[in-house]
Amino acid sequence: MTARLQSRSLRTRLLVFITAVLVCVCAAMALTTVFAQRAYLMGNLDNQVGDAAERGVGGAALHPDLTRDLTFLNESGHPAGMLAARLDAKGDIINAAVVSQDAPPRSLSTAQTDALEGLAQDGSTHTRQVPGLGTYRVTALNASGVRVLAGLPMDNVLDTISGLVEVETVVAGVGLTIAGCVCAVVIRRQLRPLGRVAATAVEVSHAPLGRGQVTGLTRVPERDTDPGSEAGQVGAALNRMIDHVEASLAERQRSEEQVRRSEERMRRFLADASHELRTPLASIAGYAELMNRGTDRIEPGLAWRRVNAESARMRSLVEDLLLLARLDEGRPLQSAEVDMAALVAEAVWDARAAGAGHVWQLELGLDSPSLVLGDEARLHQVVANLLANARVHTPVGTTVTATVDVTPTTCVIRVRDDGPGIPPALLPTVFERFTRADTSRTRAGVLEGGSGLGLAIASAITTAHGGRLDVDSVPGRTEFTLELPVTELPPTGTAIGARTAPV
Repeated sequence: MTARLQSRSLRTRLLVFITAVLVCVCAAMALTTVFAQRAYLMGNLDNQVGDAAERGVGGAALHPDLTRDLTFLNESGHPAGMLAARLDAKGDIINAAVVSQDAPPRSLSTAQTDALEGLAQDGSTHTRQVPGLGTYRVTALNASGVRVLAGLPMDNVLDTISGLVEVETVVAGVGLTIAGCVCAVVIRRQLRPLGRVAATAVEVSHAPLGRGQVTGLTRVPERDTDPGSEAGQVGAALNRMIDHVEASLAERQRSEEQVRRSEERMRRFLADASHELRTPLASIAGYAELMNRGTDRIEPGLAWRRVNAESARMRSLVEDLLLLARLDEGRPLQSAEVDMAALVAEAVWDARAAGAGHVWQLELGLDSPSLVLGDEARLHQVVANLLANARVHTPVGTTVTATVDVTPTTCVIRVRDDGPGIPPALLPTVFERFTRADTSRTRAGVLEGGSGLGLAIASAITTAHGGRLDVDSVPGRTEFTLELPVTELPPTGTAIGARTAPV
């Protein structure tokens, strides 16, 4: 029974348990009432029986020599159904009669008399079943040799107790029915939040979590997350668990996405690197083959110049790749104070020499020394790469402006040009390796176009120095912003002054 009940729903079990408790309480109350009422009625009846016996003894004492005399039953005031008897010294009944309604007392038969035999003459009351008369409460008294037995019917007491039991049974049945219905409704209403929590858990369990579904999981409604109730505590705990599941799945998805992107970048990097290295190697091999076939096919000096150029290009590419690998490994760079204003000025002069067809300008708006802590050669490479990028990817006549500003915490260097700008599709990946506006993998030489590593190197070096490199580009304006932390706060009252000068 217990095992079958355990397999039922919580609502059913609660209803069964509450009903069982109510039945036990009602039964206990009914039994207590019945026993108390019966004890009260029986006490009253016993008093009446005792009074009747004393009256009989008093009446029989008027004629003590008449041992069979029952004339005292003719006196008024005796209730109908009262029986009396005279006893001998041994306690045997000599004569017995019962009071009839509106008739003289009627003598008892032998069977009825036998049912009253054997009573102790001590005034104690006993219950006897008298054939033809019913159940009686009887007692026997001995007063100075006068021995009398008296009894009263228990029908009224039994009828009252029976009626009380019937009334209590009906009332208990109706009360239990109403209480059961009320409990069923209350339990159903009180368990609704728990049902909604269970429905949410079932819905979440059906979500395709194994296929990477990490968002949009159903939550327990806020009304069912009240910590003041047990169902609310379960709902709140389920919501927290769902949040943890979503966060874990999102983290796993991000990790998987990072791994995929890393693998994709690695494959693209290897493919681009192999193509970039294959081009100069193919050129070197081609010129060497021509020279092996004879000097009449190509001038030796031209062949050696091309071999040297392609070798220089390949060496530059390998050095760039090696630098990126070292930066990725987090190897420490040289550290010293670097004056960025002087470094940018030198880089602009070098860029002017390489791109005489462009207009080069330098703007220094300094209120304090532009000193940063870092590797001067690498920082120069960053600025040079930015200027070279502006020179290579803009037409002749483009104005390129380099600006140096200092804030209390950073040194900001901007390289701005009024060229055609970076294609929008290329802008998100402009700092990735081997990113080029020209997707062709052929290059005419070292100085004609780059390998797509310049901005990637600049970004990696900037990050290694704790700085940041951003780009903003629209047609007619492209600006790279380099921010580096300064070595100290600017001294009060120092003003270098702002100036703009063509270079």
